[in-house]
Amino acid sequence: MKIQMNLVAAAAVALLAGAVHAEDLVVKIGHVGPTSGGIAHLGKDNENGARMAIDELNAKGVMIGGKKAKFELLAEDDAADPKQGTAAAQKLVDEKVNGVIGHLNSGTTIPASKIYSDAGIPQISPSATNPKYTRQGFKTTFRVVADDVHLGGTLGKYAVTTLKGKTIAVIDDRTAYGQGVADEFEKGVKAAGGKVVKREFTNDKATDFTAILTSIKGTKPDLVFYGGMDAVAGPMLRQMKQLGLSAKFMGGDGICTGELPKLAAGTMADDQVVCAEAGGIDDKDKAAVKAMEDFRAKFKKKFGADVQIYAPYVYDATNVMVAAMEKAGSADPAKYLPVLAKTTGYKGVTGVISFDEKGDIKNGALTLYTYKAGQKTALGVVH
Repeated sequence: MKIQMNLVAAAAVALLAGAVHAEDLVVKIGHVGPTSGGIAHLGKDNENGARMAIDELNAKGVMIGGKKAKFELLAEDDAADPKQGTAAAQKLVDEKVNGVIGHLNSGTTIPASKIYSDAGIPQISPSATNPKYTRQGFKTTFRVVADDVHLGGTLGKYAVTTLKGKTIAVIDDRTAYGQGVADEFEKGVKAAGGKVVKREFTNDKATDFTAILTSIKGTKPDLVFYGGMDAVAGPMLRQMKQLGLSAKFMGGDGICTGELPKLAAGTMADDQVVCAEAGGIDDKDKAAVKAMEDFRAKFKKKFGADVQIYAPYVYDATNVMVAAMEKAGSADPAKYLPVLAKTTGYKGVTGVISFDEKGDIKNGALTLYTYKAGQKTALGVVH
């Protein structure tokens, strides 16, 4: 009889545990980036940043509205292609995700943003810098990096005032990101009193730049700016060397990766490349520097790879979104979206995050980099 009672009690405990587990709140976070194609290394970097945040949140036991949240990452590949990007966005909407982190490229982020907006699903991009993204009037769009107006304009001014560029050539890959950052760079050059003597374009899958570079060489430029990603910038640098074009080479965050020296096949000379990465931490802020160093160490231990560029921003974007859910006491997009929009003073590994009325980060920082002995080396942080 006693054994029977113990069995009944055990069954009751198991049923109770099952009921508690059933009451857990499942929160689906979507992530989209190019995990195939020429910049798959950047897409995987982003996805890993999201995965790290999700794993840590689950280990922490986050409570939302009195329920323990169980976070699920729904990762999609957009191959940096706008059509595939919108298909991925629709798939996540159909999966009824609670929020989306992504996309990586402006060219996929912008068309996808309408789909999320129509569904009322908050979207935080960790890396899309084209100004149009947050200027469409959507209430669901946010980003945690400075936009091209700031990034391209700062690089344009730096090219003229610091690098003393007198004859400047500009190339872009005709994507939303590449052309956008090149346009802003050109405006920055002109505003600083500089002159762009040549403007050329290619595409994001090109491998031969002989004709473009030969045409540019005729203008004897002392600086070449490329708006695009590292997968094209690397071969372009190789071909510049082959043609005896020793001009300084500048670009935005798309080229500012640890992979660039490898893609350039070691043809880069020290200090030849200057690029800017949206975001950055002032060396004087010791606590912030340590937080980023700790993140990079944890990331390498978990994934066996160094951070490329955006993983910390994805990590912060995921945590900012979840912090809004906690504060709102709900993972329902309609309920936590107004709280997310009012985010101010959130301390992430990439710095302090506050959103303005458009969903842009306030006082976004930029870090300028060069390369020495094949290693990315910081020149300084500007706001």
